[in-house]
Amino acid sequence: MDLILWRHADAQEPGPKLPDQDRELTAKGRKQALAVGKWLNARLARDCRILVSPALRAQQTAAGLGRRFETVRTIEPGADPTAVLAAAGWPDAGNAVLVVGHQPMLGQVAAMLLCDLPAPLTIKKGGLIWLTNRTRRGDRQVALKAALTPDLIL
Repeated sequence: MDLILWRHADAQEPGPKLPDQDRELTAKGRKQALAVGKWLNARLARDCRILVSPALRAQQTAAGLGRRFETVRTIEPGADPTAVLAAAGWPDAGNAVLVVGHQPMLGQVAAMLLCDLPAPLTIKKGGLIWLTNRTRRGDRQVALKAALTPDLIL
């Protein structure tokens, strides 16, 4: 199974009159979402399942793919990493799953799977970590397939 963790692109800063869930992508964020979306579309299988946080900035980031996606409340800001893995069906889902969400939760998922650490890895805005699992000599392993920031493709 492949698990792709995509952090939302650059978004408006929170403020007293702007609820966190309503923060929109900036012009830079829209450019990042389209660029990373194009990169992903060239590599994702057509049957990839796409799970997206209900926060507006995550929804707008996922729209950069131009594909249908599912809005999943268990991956909203502040979500528990184990809830993300459960929603994705890790490690046994048959197809690839793309999760569009937030820090520190996505970094916590990556750190848990790659290093068995409780502290999160930092994923830059608009960046992603692509993981896969495999079995070698009877042992299930997690491998890093790709790590990308929008800076690398813009």
